[in-house]
Amino acid sequence: MTHPQTRHRIVSSEDEPLILVDSQDREVGVLAKADCHDGAGVLHRAFSLFVFNEEGALLLQQRQADKRLWPLFWSNSCCSHPRAGEDMPLAIRRRLEQELGLSARLGFLYKFEYNAQFGDAGTEHELCWVYAGTTPAQPVINTSEIAAWRWITPSDLDAELNATPELFTPWFKLEWQSLRNTHRARLEQLLR
Repeated sequence: MTHPQTRHRIVSSEDEPLILVDSQDREVGVLAKADCHDGAGVLHRAFSLFVFNEEGALLLQQRQADKRLWPLFWSNSCCSHPRAGEDMPLAIRRRLEQELGLSARLGFLYKFEYNAQFGDAGTEHELCWVYAGTTPAQPVINTSEIAAWRWITPSDLDAELNATPELFTPWFKLEWQSLRNTHRARLEQLLR
């Protein structure tokens, strides 16, 4: 569903400097976002946010049509990268406000490395930090980043992922499985 409250503001570019890391998440350099996603991809730091409402529904977003990687795929509430010189708490607050016009009480869950190629368009090779939390607010989406959004219950999401997994981003499917299994107790703690 598209919410009547929207805004359109360019908040990212292909030349923004991302933080390169090794598999232990140690910083090893800086590289432009476009270069990080070219070819087989270069490992860089990223984050994924899972924002729930007070009724326990998850905020999903559909990625904008002009995204280079996975356009119009459904994904978690917000995902992006800290920029060079930016710590993770600042990065997640910045991006949550830029994309969704929200603030939320978020807690760290886990981090993991993944690699996913999107045809000839490029590759995500990320060391991703995963956070979850709640907000009482409704989003004000940035239409330069998001095509649509919706709240969904965990059980309905499980059913959709089983029926139509091809509609969702690869990192979201990995993260949701981990939240539902390995990190369920910590997630429930964060959502209390």
